[in-house]
Amino acid sequence: MTDLLTQAGGGFSAVFGYAPSGIWSAPGRVNLIGEHTDYNEGFAAPFAIDRRTVAALALRNDGLVRVSSTAAPPSTGSRSTRSASDEPAIGEFALCAAFPGAVHGWAAYPLGVAWGLGQVGADLARLPGFDVHFSSEVPVGAGLSSSAALESSLAVALNEAWRLGFDRARLVEAAHLAENDFVGAPTGILDQSAALLSVAGAALFLDCRDGSAVPVDLGLDAAGLTVLVIDTKVKHEHVSGGYAARRAACERAARVLGVRALRDVTIPQLLAARTRLDDETFRRARHVVTEDQRVLDTVAALRSGDHAAVGSLLSASHRSMRDDFEISTKELDLAVEVAVDGGALGARMTGGGFGGSAIALAPARTVPGIQAATGAAFRARGYRTPETFTVRPSQGARRDQ
Repeated sequence: MTDLLTQAGGGFSAVFGYAPSGIWSAPGRVNLIGEHTDYNEGFAAPFAIDRRTVAALALRNDGLVRVSSTAAPPSTGSRSTRSASDEPAIGEFALCAAFPGAVHGWAAYPLGVAWGLGQVGADLARLPGFDVHFSSEVPVGAGLSSSAALESSLAVALNEAWRLGFDRARLVEAAHLAENDFVGAPTGILDQSAALLSVAGAALFLDCRDGSAVPVDLGLDAAGLTVLVIDTKVKHEHVSGGYAARRAACERAARVLGVRALRDVTIPQLLAARTRLDDETFRRARHVVTEDQRVLDTVAALRSGDHAAVGSLLSASHRSMRDDFEISTKELDLAVEVAVDGGALGARMTGGGFGGSAIALAPARTVPGIQAATGAAFRARGYRTPETFTVRPSQGARRDQ
């Protein structure tokens, strides 16, 4: 983390020619269980991981916003520059002109956060612009929510620098608006909640209807367990047709069933209404309804220290996403299979799907073997070499310097 902070502060100075006034960070996240339940007003249990995105920031004395990142190209809709020494590109915008559709590319995320803060109460017309430089160790496109980490790091930075005094719930709302309405990714509140509300050592039992979040101790160290991430290197994007189509199917099922959201449907009710739904819509709804129950069962198992039950629920969740929601890939399926065969208590894909990462709840002693077996299995099938690493449940967004 020290190196990442140094990189962010040094990058800011190199790009903008002066030192930042502060450095803030926010984590990526693993969703232990509860996939595609958030926009259905259901339940989820994510936790922040010990890989973070850092935002070095300083206010300006005008209305300009300049954004830079060590890992991003220029975005359209901005005036951008790149030095001969190949320093990061700078996107330059007018804060007062921030509106959905004005910017395309990665810079839509930070500008969207400023816009989102305006939507929840900040008076952008009276606030100064800012310069911000991002550095990150959260893999992009791996299903670990690099976008929410960026949004949340900037949200806490601007909340302090602009002296807004917003609570974390309002910051979740602003960051969620940025992703949904400014960037155009039809996600729920899970990712931003995990990045802003997480507590070290715990998962968040998240109610996506009212936004409440209760920490639940994962108890990994005491049980000799760890969470292994297997990044398949198959990139995914939430601003894609597959994600939107799944959400539309869930909304269609809720309309047919006469409920506000699939959160309000029980498993017996869904089974009784099977003939009213086409096969695909029924299976999409079945995933969500059963996934909500798996979240509740997982939280109960964690509270009783039954990690074997948690593992079984993770594997059941993956089968549901593979067969009913159809968002897995052959690489994710292989990662899950190898992990369980190697001694994991359970495994599942995590994130929005169509690529990204799988997670395995595994005894720490089995991890080296699972990593070696995963690499060998991927090579044997001609897949890209996966990246595997363990993660620890960590703290949410914060000021670091």
